Amino acid sequence: MKPIAPQEVRVWDPAVRLFHWSLVGAFAAAYLSGDDWMSLHVNAGYLIGGLLVFRILWGFIGPRHARFRDFVRSPSAVFAYLRQAMRLSAPRHLGHNPAGGAMILALLVSLTLTVASGILLYGATDFAGPLAGLFRGEAAADVLEDIHELAANLTVVLVVLHLAGVLFASFEHRENLAIAMVTGRKREETPA
Repeated sequence: MKPIAPQEVRVWDPAVRLFHWSLVGAFAAAYLSGDDWMSLHVNAGYLIGGLLVFRILWGFIGPRHARFRDFVRSPSAVFAYLRQAMRLSAPRHLGHNPAGGAMILALLVSLTLTVASGILLYGATDFAGPLAGLFRGEAAADVLEDIHELAANLTVVLVVLHLAGVLFASFEHRENLAIAMVTGRKREETPA
C-alpha cells in the first residue's frame, strides 16, 4: 500500500469506495439490460438492493465521513451552499459538502424506489421473486412498470447532476474528487 503523503488524509473508507463503484456497475448493468436480458436485470437489481441496505446501515455505524450525521444538512444549509457555489465561494469540505449530502439522500431514495418497484413488478408480471403474486393483474403491472421506469429515469437524471456537481466542486476546489473516491484520500484541510 502506498504511504499517504503528509498533505493528504484518508477520507473515504474501503467499504464506501467499494459500495460506490459496485453501485455504479450494478446500476449501469440493470439500466442497460432492461427487458432484453431479464436475468442480468433482475440480478443487478437485487445487488443494488443489497448495496442500499449496506449503505444505509453504514450511514449509522461506519466511520466518520460515511455517517449520515457527518453530511446530512438542512435544506436551508444546502441552498446556502449552492448559492455560495454559484458565486465560486463555497467552502471546501473534507467529506461531502451539503449539496453532495443531499444528492446522496436523493439517490438512496430514488434507487430504493426503483428496486422496490422492480421487485413488485417482477412478482406481478413473472410471478417470481420474494413478492411474487402480491400484486396481480394488468392494471397493477402497468402502474408498477410506470413507477419503475420513472424511478430509474429519475436516478439517471440524479446521476448526471451528481457528476456535474463532482466536476464543478473539483474545479472550484482544485482537486480531483473522482480520484479521491478511488484512493480514499483527499488533500488535508488548510487552516483558515
